[in-house]
Amino acid sequence: CLLKLNIKGMIVQKLNSSVEEPLQMAERYYGVISAINNLGLTTREIQLISFTAVRGNMSYANIREDFCEMYNTSSPTINNIISKLKKKNILVKDKGKIKVHPAISLDFNKDVRIEILFRNGNNKKDSN
Repeated sequence: CLLKLNIKGMIVQKLNSSVEEPLQMAERYYGVISAINNLGLTTREIQLISFTAVRGNMSYANIREDFCEMYNTSSPTINNIISKLKKKNILVKDKGKIKVHPAISLDFNKDVRIEILFRNGNNKKDSN
């Protein structure tokens, strides 16, 4: 569902989307975050971030095995992706556990609303 409004010189678009599983929601969310911030994350990286967010961490062997089985990948591949995502500060080590950075870690068992404001550099007026 798409709703487009023009309010006080600002265009507002409202999108409504539903998903069946928290992992699907996480993949959509991190895909949007990647696109808007020009992070250039690959599909596999988005999958790993999403899986980590939903499962809580990526530190235990059984969690890594579940990821490998679900996405048909290997442990060395996971290690490489984790290393890359840690350098980008998307994954962090917290009390010995590899987790999604708290600033972008959400509870995907709940509804998620994202508000995005693109500021027009030509518009000097503050639109808060």
